[in-house]
Amino acid sequence: MEQTITEKIWYNGKLINWADAQIHVMSHVVHYGSAMFEGIRCYHTPKGPAIFRAKEHLQRLINSCRIYRTELEFSLEKLCEACVEVIKVNRLTECYIRPVVFRGYGTFGVNPLPNPVETYIICWSWGKYLGAEAIERGVDACVSSWTRIAPNTLPAIAKVAGNYMNSQLVKMEANLDGFVEGIALDANGYVSEGSGENIFLVQDGRLITPPLSSSILPGVTRDTVIQIARAAGIHVVEEQIPREMLYIADEAFFSGTAAEITPIRSVDRIKVGKGSRGPTTKWLQEEFFAITSGKKEAPGDWLMFVS
Repeated sequence: MEQTITEKIWYNGKLINWADAQIHVMSHVVHYGSAMFEGIRCYHTPKGPAIFRAKEHLQRLINSCRIYRTELEFSLEKLCEACVEVIKVNRLTECYIRPVVFRGYGTFGVNPLPNPVETYIICWSWGKYLGAEAIERGVDACVSSWTRIAPNTLPAIAKVAGNYMNSQLVKMEANLDGFVEGIALDANGYVSEGSGENIFLVQDGRLITPPLSSSILPGVTRDTVIQIARAAGIHVVEEQIPREMLYIADEAFFSGTAAEITPIRSVDRIKVGKGSRGPTTKWLQEEFFAITSGKKEAPGDWLMFVS
């Protein structure tokens, strides 16, 4: 998973040098995790670089800020413009974009409200999150011993830094036990999501994914998969998934901006289906990459061209 730095970062309405994007150690975010963020991909297309579903991602950022009573001074339109600006100035043809809003250096204590709100947008070249071969060959996953955050503890639909402490525990446990990714169950014991991805199963021609009530992030790629599948006549169901369904599913895959659509070939060392990428997963991948590359028209206004 290769990552390279770029020249400029967008900060509170202006461009600054990569090396100058620093915060004070007493910033509220360092001690209390008060950050809301997004992950967005920009793809290379015949018409130039195109940001995939920028508005949906940035609206989710705005929603996350609202949930945490964080006054974001930039509109959806301004944030979209800023993403375009930072890609242009760094002369990238494709990249990963990370907008992040956090509480900076002000007063000390749990209460975040007296602290300033800082907004950054970073972009850089980043490869396949779960490995270049994973898109075709799939990954081995395990069910984590760590439970996903419970309802009315931390808001799962907000994409915030604090939630990813839970994700880190899931990810580290999986990696140290020899798996690429972990799958967390919700507080009721039903399948929730991976450490940084939503999950889908294919069973008897149906595409099944956990509902928002299973403490999942409402993924933009998840929504993309659902829309592509339904447009093709595939029956999509959002329902609670018992753990054992992972072992008997015909196919399974992760979805996410970083992971895109990545097959799951085994769970807890039990083969999923034939232990390789299944036909439905492969077809969805092909449709997804055809849309993101600009080779096929999207169902909606999904590509924001940088030029």
